[in-house]
Amino acid sequence: MDSFNYTFAALRGIQAQREYFVAMCPMRLIPRIFLFNEDEIPAELRAQRVLNRARIPAIARYLVDNAGDYVFSAITASIDGEIEFQPSADKGRSRNIGQLVVPMSAKFVVNDGQHRRAAIEEALKERPELGDETIAVVFFVDAGLKRSQQLFADLNTHAVRASSSIGILYDFRDPLSQVARTVAAHVPVFKGLTDMERSTIPNRSIKLFTLSGIFHANVALLRKSPQDEVTPEEVRLAVEFWTELCKIIPEWQERVVRSVASAELRRDYVHVHSVTLHAIGMAGADLIAADPRDWQQRLQRLSQIDWSRSNTRLWEGRAMIGGQMSKAHNNIVRTASALKQTLGLPLSPHEERLEHALSPVAVRTELEEATV
Repeated sequence: MDSFNYTFAALRGIQAQREYFVAMCPMRLIPRIFLFNEDEIPAELRAQRVLNRARIPAIARYLVDNAGDYVFSAITASIDGEIEFQPSADKGRSRNIGQLVVPMSAKFVVNDGQHRRAAIEEALKERPELGDETIAVVFFVDAGLKRSQQLFADLNTHAVRASSSIGILYDFRDPLSQVARTVAAHVPVFKGLTDMERSTIPNRSIKLFTLSGIFHANVALLRKSPQDEVTPEEVRLAVEFWTELCKIIPEWQERVVRSVASAELRRDYVHVHSVTLHAIGMAGADLIAADPRDWQQRLQRLSQIDWSRSNTRLWEGRAMIGGQMSKAHNNIVRTASALKQTLGLPLSPHEERLEHALSPVAVRTELEEATV
């Protein structure tokens, strides 16, 4: 063993007949000892994916802004070095409790948690006092770091990212998540018909919308970014807007009184899909900005639209591609453009360009022929 060591309070465990250790590591040590492979190293020689630096500021901001109420899961790292585990007892349960001694000359590679590691480094610059707090680290001994790539694959192969809907449901820090939950609870067509956990609705589900779809529609309607403050007036506006729309779309009313099945509406109409909901939010934001006093009256014009998926002259290339619903950005914008024209609202230069790319003929004439 080298004369200079890191010493961690640790627990010893066994997986696949190999020892591993769970230790508490002061955050100030995280940037110093845990390394990640730099971007310029070829993928076949790295032990994990390239660091996505765009993710780091948001994670660091979360840590700094919630210093009294944050949660960070464990980092997984490999050690290439002659480690020593010093148990607190020779037998019994205490033989797996003790100190992990690692020489300072050992190499550490992060197998899982490199973005947390980079975010901690950034957060410590602004709040150095966080350095005295600890994060759990799972250590695997990997001589020559030969198993690091396999460790990364094994750790991520079966990892399942939580749906965006359930993330919104459980997020009490983001004001827009609160707006989505409030709208889902108070708008008649959303109440009881919103899937709060999944972001894709199964064919036989009685649900009609997803919480993530409502969330993104409200982001567009209120013209907010995630984590932006939302006033009580804006929350009331969102509830009022979707409630008014519920009165205008007859199929929504039919579902409220249970005279039609959700599966039938998803099969036959575009207005229950997230792409259209998002587009309605975009068009609604422009409508309220253009006519803040009488937007409810102008919103009635949407009753002219034939929302059925069979109306391909209107929806193909907008909410649909090849007969399938599409949530691509350009499709959302083109769908919003169709709604804005029905509402008598001007298009932005970007929307105009997308309209001209959609069809060589005059789009306004096409819309007039396609609407009921």
